[in-house]
Amino acid sequence: MNNYQEILVEHCKKILTDRRIFNKIVVLCEGQGSILDNKTVVNYGKMEKMPDANFYKKCVPRTWSQRIPEFFNCQGRTGVIDTYFKLLELHEEDNRKSEDSQDRKSYLNPDKLFAIVDLDLQSQNIENYNFSNTEEIFYNLYKQAQVNEENANNHRIWVTGLIHKEAYFIIPELQATFNNHINIPMYNGQPIVLEDIYIAMADAMINSEDLKKQFSTVSNRISHCAGLDCSDLEKLRDSWKVQFENAQDETTKNELIFALLMLKKVKDTNTQEDYWQKIKPPLGWTNSEEAFRDELLRQIAKFYSEQTNFAKYHIPYFMQFLKEFAEK
Repeated sequence: MNNYQEILVEHCKKILTDRRIFNKIVVLCEGQGSILDNKTVVNYGKMEKMPDANFYKKCVPRTWSQRIPEFFNCQGRTGVIDTYFKLLELHEEDNRKSEDSQDRKSYLNPDKLFAIVDLDLQSQNIENYNFSNTEEIFYNLYKQAQVNEENANNHRIWVTGLIHKEAYFIIPELQATFNNHINIPMYNGQPIVLEDIYIAMADAMINSEDLKKQFSTVSNRISHCAGLDCSDLEKLRDSWKVQFENAQDETTKNELIFALLMLKKVKDTNTQEDYWQKIKPPLGWTNSEEAFRDELLRQIAKFYSEQTNFAKYHIPYFMQFLKEFAEK
């Protein structure tokens, strides 16, 4: 067993033997802080306080007060998927060791194990699963940027409907949340206007080498948007801007925004473009920028926790979907 496999097994055993998961839903998500990134976390009880687990936990509907899910960070997509299958394998091994439940070490209920990973630009292969990769999951799970409710039960491993989690921090409906914040966020030295970020992201599309390499894949994701020219990246950028600037209603404009957020990263380490980090606190803020964005994230999670239009808002739909399993 190589070093990664040893670390993976240790990581999974910590989850399996965590009493907090007894008779609860377990959700595996991306995020640093687990031992998979070689920074051993001895106390997994703090896991829900770390991104991304912390954000997802705060998105749980306020009406859900008992047996809410336990979220565990597993580094990247590969770590999440590997953890998902290794947990099932180790749990089954534990069950075979003894028929006496008192001798078993696993608190996991396999029927309540789920995972959520970023869609990203490049597809992630998945072995021994109903869908062979994350792109197949995306096409089955979403239709025209909304959750395809008829297919939701097909999935235990979910992918985000937008490019990654950070994209959900700047959807159009959050403009009111930012406007009403006691400390209005700033972008380029002015009170934040999300449409300015969308234009900047569209302009920057042609600078992404990853987007160029994966263009045929990502252009298929937005084929439902009439009027977009997906023959090459520059034409997509230009047609998107024309359509956006001339949109006659909010529905059309929002469709274009969601299409953009399916392919252009809000946080791109390769190009050093991080639109989320460019959101700054106003003058007079005395704490760190990180603390400001953490506070902003709490308000964003609060927005999602209060939504009822589940198919439109992917994260609330996922939470509501999980809630049905909590009651079983």
